[in-house]
Amino acid sequence: MSEKWARTVLAAYRFAGAAAFPLVGPYVAWRATKGKEDPNRRRERSGYAGRPRPEGPLIWAHAASVGETIAIVPLIENILDLGVNVVLTTGTVTSAQVADERLGDRIIHQFVPLDLKPAISRFLNHWQPDLALIAESEIWPMTIMELGLRRIPQVLVNGRLSERSFNAWQKRHFIAEALFENLSHVVAQSDQDAERFETLGARPVTVSGNLKVDTNPPPVDVRTLQTISRQLSLRPTWAAVSTHDGEERMAADIHLLLRSRHPGLITIIVPRHPERAPALAAEFAAMGLKVVKRSSGDRIRSDTDILLGDTIGEMGLYLRLTEVAFVGRSLTAEGGQNPLEPAMLETAVLSGRNVQNFREAYQRLIDGGAAKLVADRDMLAGAINFLLLNDAPRRRMMAAGVATVEEMRGALGKTMKALEPFIQPLIVKSRLRGTR
Repeated sequence: MSEKWARTVLAAYRFAGAAAFPLVGPYVAWRATKGKEDPNRRRERSGYAGRPRPEGPLIWAHAASVGETIAIVPLIENILDLGVNVVLTTGTVTSAQVADERLGDRIIHQFVPLDLKPAISRFLNHWQPDLALIAESEIWPMTIMELGLRRIPQVLVNGRLSERSFNAWQKRHFIAEALFENLSHVVAQSDQDAERFETLGARPVTVSGNLKVDTNPPPVDVRTLQTISRQLSLRPTWAAVSTHDGEERMAADIHLLLRSRHPGLITIIVPRHPERAPALAAEFAAMGLKVVKRSSGDRIRSDTDILLGDTIGEMGLYLRLTEVAFVGRSLTAEGGQNPLEPAMLETAVLSGRNVQNFREAYQRLIDGGAAKLVADRDMLAGAINFLLLNDAPRRRMMAAGVATVEEMRGALGKTMKALEPFIQPLIVKSRLRGTR
């Protein structure tokens, strides 16, 4: 009875999506006016292909946003080196830019179609993928069902399930089972993630570790780094990166608290959503702070208080300008952001306690002495003050971050091994085709 009920619910979802499809155009157009869609590529969200399908085997890889895209870049590079084509879909404008920067024309990039039957069917009819790789926690019912109906193997890589998502799926356990039975394999980040996927009906499930650990440090333009470093002129710095609403104001307040103790202090603030920068700059100016927006190209002067990082793809620059970084979405918001990039770039990592989405990474960094969690603004200010004043503890945290990340590596190799049964036939098919 429960299985029949789940099928009924999913059938209703399919019908509702088809009925809503005529509204897709206006909806995507509205998002484009907000900068959330590429206005020249809106049709891709309805499943219309922007490029022809290449000849030979093809893998569809999907990564929702910037973090997921960066995480699977090495995986995609390995697949490309084996001679198999890849079409990569992402859901945001910024992730599309990252894909272009990291992979260029080695892959075909498309914006992911909305999870509606007409859009998904049109997408699959054109690309006809031999395998679908889904990154982390992108569980879209219509997409999973359509791939299952077409008997296209689908593998969840770098899989994770937050406690909130797991609890939500458990309340709909039979729907979860009806969906997850379509997955050919789940490669989970941690033992806890694996246990959660198995509880919800996924089989088989293996554990790889976090693919984010096996990525290279975020790149930097050396000339730009040298130029800005000269402008900073050895002034004390700290950074608040990947921040969410409320955390930027908190960072500005901390700057006001600490600048008398650390003459010349520069605070680098990098909001998770750069489009918020104009409003933030105005807020900081109203607090009496001198702000330089990175996008302006203006010079950092002796009286500058805040460097506002409102550019895309320059996290490698901001993290190389400091030795202390607070990682956001962890005090005024929940879930946390990836602490591995700061750690691998020799940065002492501070964070709030709401880091559920990156619990494994934080636990390893904390155990290794590379990261510390704080409860509130005052505790964060105290930690920053201590690290700026004390070279030895700061440098121990910095070195511990690099060492811990190195110990955590290996997820890429384990993931490729799990994918071997799916990819090997495509390699053979590609080589046979090349000998004709």
